[in-house]
Amino acid sequence: MPVPRRFDRRPPERDTTRINERIRVPEVRLIDDEGQQVGVLKIADALSFAQERELDLVEVAPEARPPVCRVLDYSKYKYEQAQKLKQARKHQQQITVREIKFRPKIAEHDYDTKKHHVERFLRHKDKVKVTIMFRGREVTHPERGTAILDRLAEELSELGVVEQRPMQEGRNMTMMMAPSKAVLAGRVASDTLPAEGAAPEPPAGVDGGPPPAPVADATAGEAPAGGAPDAAAEAPEAAGEASAASASSSQGARSDAPGAGARPDGRTQAGTAVP
Repeated sequence: MPVPRRFDRRPPERDTTRINERIRVPEVRLIDDEGQQVGVLKIADALSFAQERELDLVEVAPEARPPVCRVLDYSKYKYEQAQKLKQARKHQQQITVREIKFRPKIAEHDYDTKKHHVERFLRHKDKVKVTIMFRGREVTHPERGTAILDRLAEELSELGVVEQRPMQEGRNMTMMMAPSKAVLAGRVASDTLPAEGAAPEPPAGVDGGPPPAPVADATAGEAPAGGAPDAAAEAPEAAGEASAASASSSQGARSDAPGAGARPDGRTQAGTAVP
């Protein structure tokens, strides 16, 4: 169910300019449609003068004595005034005030991040209110906040100017920065990022070309011309591993046999038979 709107008690906007029969004074100073003064006339004569020319009698200076009225086309006059007001609003520049907050013990990385935010605001032609927030006993060291604000203003001097110097209000210290004339004139780009879809720059090489290919290790086996690894290069290593394994197994068998130093034919190393 839709929520009903509240009743608007404000009176409707009405045109307070008095024209024709709304003018209720005995005499008026009349100006004709060509801008020439006719003189002081009775209100009835002034209305007849305007009706003869099929125009309106408009009160332009009600505070004067007698009031000043002019003969003109009131609908056309209102339209021209509305167009002038529209053009005046069109040429006005809307400036938004952004705010960003720092701490007196801010880390270097956080400072760089917030500085980039301030830079982005200034490039978009917005004013920036920079606030330093003090907590506890930090308020006894306002020079730390002043140092941060002065550093920020110096690093962004090309993009912004200090409109209001650092001023402490209670536990906060504020500074107002406005975009510089170069930013307002459009001589500074609004964004430093590369355009979307642009090709990345190639890595640095010889004469701006591609980087050189990595050099192969001299200890590694060389590949044949066909590109397949050489199996013969790995064969000696496999043969060496197999011989080492057989040697270790034969030594273990000798140590486990009964009668150390016995031969397979039953004789000892001294040549005597084993009973």
